[in-house]
Amino acid sequence: MKEQVVEVCRKVRRNGFFEFMSEQGVIGLAIGLVLGTATAALANSFINNMVVPPLGLVLGSDDGLRGLAWKVATENGEVVLLQYGAFLNDLINFIVLALIIYFVVRWMKVEIKKK
Repeated sequence: MKEQVVEVCRKVRRNGFFEFMSEQGVIGLAIGLVLGTATAALANSFINNMVVPPLGLVLGSDDGLRGLAWKVATENGEVVLLQYGAFLNDLINFIVLALIIYFVVRWMKVEIKKK
């Protein structure tokens, strides 16, 4: 069994898989994707559970920002809801995530290579 695993590893190395992984930065990309997803989940949780509910109460909604809506009546008597609270919630999420990414990149002193 051990010899078979060793042989498979040799074949993979001969095919250049590990070279491709190291040259293209695939491992770093995967790590960045996992960390980025975790950071986004953490930021969304913070925003939805700590920032949005008090803002919603200040603006007059028990459901946080998502509960904010304008009722617009049409000429035939139907009511249309413009849910601007959901948009404000998504806008806050975007701004906070953009700031987190900006500060992390600045903290890491990442230089973007120009080709």
